[in-house]
Amino acid sequence: MSLDLDTNVTLRGEDELARRAGHLFAGTRERFVCAAADLRTWAMPGVREKIVAERHRSAPGLPVFKLYNPQALGDEESERRLIEIARRGARIRICATPLPHETIIIDDRIAVLAGSAAQGVREYTVVRSPAVIQGVASLFWATWESAADLAEFRRTRPPVLNAESKEILRLLGDGLKDETASRRLGLSLRTYRRRVAEILTLLDADSRFQAGRRAHELGLI
Repeated sequence: MSLDLDTNVTLRGEDELARRAGHLFAGTRERFVCAAADLRTWAMPGVREKIVAERHRSAPGLPVFKLYNPQALGDEESERRLIEIARRGARIRICATPLPHETIIIDDRIAVLAGSAAQGVREYTVVRSPAVIQGVASLFWATWESAADLAEFRRTRPPVLNAESKEILRLLGDGLKDETASRRLGLSLRTYRRRVAEILTLLDADSRFQAGRRAHELGLI
């Protein structure tokens, strides 16, 4: 059952949010705005990817604005995901101001506000009140103006690399061939090369030599 948006509605948990409000995300036509501390709030496992795909098909080139706190880049996977989202056209900024109340604004007419978890389950309020949406949007854009662009923010800090990535960088620096390095790490050659490519992405490097130099500059190895 979908939502009757004549009134504000509170939903419990990501499953109910996806089931009853998923069509709102997919139906975005003009602008999609999101503010969240990290990438987990709006994860909606098994549903989010479908919604995003439907949104791209129905509104190609849709303006997307995403605002996150620095913890959104707290691990390799999250940082790579943000880089990929930006490559697909989303504008992403990072702000130091805590974002305790995550928010989505759809076409400046619907807002989804994430609340605190109660007994391990978060509540989400779907709002259609123009006055509330205007107030939420004003707060978002004021914070957006003072936040740093993702690329600019990433230049100010080294990526968070796990132990395997640091070992791969060390092996690259030692000049080991891919076949030798992959065997030493217990990885398939294909997996090893994929991991090297991921590390180059995190270091904004076009070559392995450039990645090594960047890693030394950042004190990663």
